[in-house]
Formats: sequence, C-alpha cells, structure tokens
Amino acid sequence: MRAGLTIGRLAKAAGVNVETIRYYQRRGLIAEPHKPLGGHRRYPSVVMDQIAFIRRAQQLGFSLAEVKSLMELAPGRNLKATRLIAEKKHANLDLHIAQLTKMRRKLKSLIDKSRKAVRGPCPIIEALSSDL
Repeated sequence: MRAGLTIGRLAKAAGVNVETIRYYQRRGLIAEPHKPLGGHRRYPSVVMDQIAFIRRAQQLGFSLAEVKSLMELAPGRNLKATRLIAEKKHANLDLHIAQLTKMRRKLKSLIDKSRKAVRGPCPIIEALSSDL
C-alpha cells in the first residue's frame, strides 16, 4: 500500500472540502504533491496538521495571508514576530468590536424609537434614508 492520502481521503479526514485543499494550495499554504504517472497525488500526514493549524488560526480571526506568515515562522522560534502578528490581530479585533458595539447601540436606539412610535414615519426607515 502506498503512503499518504488521496485528496478525497485527506479532505474527509481533515473535515474540509476538496476545493478547500485546492484553495489552500493556490494560496501557498500547503504544497501540492507530485502526481505520479497514471496515479493519484498522495499527501503526507503532515498536511493534516497544517490544515488543522489553518482552521484553528482562522477561528481566532487570522486571515489566510496572516496564517501563511505564521506558518512560515519556524516552530518555537521567532517568538517576537509571531507575537507581533498576534498583537496586530488583537488590536484589529478590538477596533472591530468597538465598531460593532457602536452599530449595536444605534440599532437598539432605533428599535426603541420604533416601538414608541404610534404614527408617522418609521424611525428606522427615516434613519436609513438619511445620514446616521
């Protein structure tokens, strides 16, 4: 039996779509193995670990470009570079949370105004029709 997994088996084992693996290859996150004459590409088991790494990083909000940068850093080394990437992501998340909080407050205010309105124009539609 040949070592490694076909793309279909790898996708199933990793819990992703075959197209996801191909997309990761196009983005340079995982290598595409050589295709033997008349055979199927076989992916080494390390690719499963790489896919798991990518998915965990995405769950923390890292973009694929950021994931690629993290993967290029040697494990256990480049602590400062890794930390800087994470700190930048953390700051971006803080900013995004602040923006979402502001949007949430504004929407809640409009909903409250709408509940109180008995007649006349809808406060939500009015707000959306003008500058917020």
